[in-house]
Amino acid sequence: MKSFLPSILAFSAWWGLAAAAGAAIAYAVLALATQRLGARAIRGLLLAAWLLHALTLADGLLGTPPRFGFAPALSMTVWLVLSVYAIERRLFPQLHAHWALAGLGSAAVILALIFPGTSYHMIASPWLPLHWALGIASYGLFAAAVVHGWLMIRAERSMRQATQTDAGVPLLTLERLTFRFVEAGFVLLSATLAVGWLFAETLYGPGLAWKWSHKTVFSVLAWLVFAGLLIGRARLGWRGRKATRVLYLGAGLLLLGYAGSHFVLEVILRRT
Repeated sequence: MKSFLPSILAFSAWWGLAAAAGAAIAYAVLALATQRLGARAIRGLLLAAWLLHALTLADGLLGTPPRFGFAPALSMTVWLVLSVYAIERRLFPQLHAHWALAGLGSAAVILALIFPGTSYHMIASPWLPLHWALGIASYGLFAAAVVHGWLMIRAERSMRQATQTDAGVPLLTLERLTFRFVEAGFVLLSATLAVGWLFAETLYGPGLAWKWSHKTVFSVLAWLVFAGLLIGRARLGWRGRKATRVLYLGAGLLLLGYAGSHFVLEVILRRT
């Protein structure tokens, strides 16, 4: 079996490797020892891990040549979710989800280190990174919606069982936040698909017009599911478990759209 160590060393500068290792360790400590850490230590570890994670992403995207793939996309999505969480903690100090997000962060950094993605020696258009940014931002917003939906279900279950929830935020607030992230993610996903459809040749080069690839099909299906979710909430009053099931379905389809198809190409078929 082909070793992944040479590809890791080839793609990443020493500071990128150091940042990735530091981020993974900081996240892991935060996930495993959060019950024994004070509030100041938690904030410090989370900030250090977040900054080191950002350096790791920059090493891949701004390196020579830049690299991107399914694992860096997942890593960036988790980083965006953690960014949202850090902002929300300012508004809702009682929100407690850092242990779960830290575990995801550690796994995402390690996965991106093992599978650094495809090299892009030439980019057909300077607008292509903006198109990527729109797509990844929509990933991050929907991922934040999934996290809040999970917290919402936990809070609902705790309320039914008359036990204290560990989410730290009222159920209605979690529900409102969940759908705000869905709405924002839907807007960005719509913009991503529209730009890809209208300006495909400009972004990817002559002769590369819009085509119904696996990525496109799953992304459009996800868009339809999220549209149905927003309509169902507005017209039919969907909430609770029914709404989160539809949210999970849409997020799963979106995950298959880019990360799933590139996982097959990069890991199974070894096309880099």
